[in-house]
Amino acid sequence: MSLMLWGSLLLVCVMGAMSPGPSLAVVLRETVRNSRSHGVVAGISHALGVGLWAFLTVHGLALLVAEHQGVYLALSWAGAGYLAYMGIQAWRHAGESRVLQIGDVPRHSLFSAARAGVLISLLNPKLALFFMALFSQFVSAEQSVFAQWVMILTATLVDAAWYTLVALLLSQRRLLEALRRRATLVERATGALLVGLAVRVVTL
Repeated sequence: MSLMLWGSLLLVCVMGAMSPGPSLAVVLRETVRNSRSHGVVAGISHALGVGLWAFLTVHGLALLVAEHQGVYLALSWAGAGYLAYMGIQAWRHAGESRVLQIGDVPRHSLFSAARAGVLISLLNPKLALFFMALFSQFVSAEQSVFAQWVMILTATLVDAAWYTLVALLLSQRRLLEALRRRATLVERATGALLVGLAVRVVTL
């Protein structure tokens, strides 16, 4: 893969990662409700899910999702259900957490943050379609295994870098203090966003 071609792939991956959606809401919630570490872990685990979709796409398995509407529908509804569950939980427990300071005891474990991050990417079949559309521009019959892994790792590392940056920015003490003063509002807004995204998934 030429440097110019890789640069084009990199740019599209960056734009895709920066696109607002449920993943951003999850990283935001983990950072604000728990800690910087939780947000970073959620972002990295989300990137691992993205990497898996990229791997499956490069190896042709995402074609199954595109051609079998039943599989796509099942994944869409599962993803919507998970989004709705998180949104309802965020709304119900808004204001209960007082752990918005960096270094405080977290509300739940890092494993829970990792699970939230990876599930929000794995239960999003639109990622498979995104990578199919993206990688179709770069995959060729004679492409080497090395070039395939460059594509997979580019998508994974870009996603991890973006959400890690989001978590680090959100965890700045001054910003966290402002968010802490409006904790109930922030959590309810996040919950409403997640439920809204769930509705959008099943109605599109």
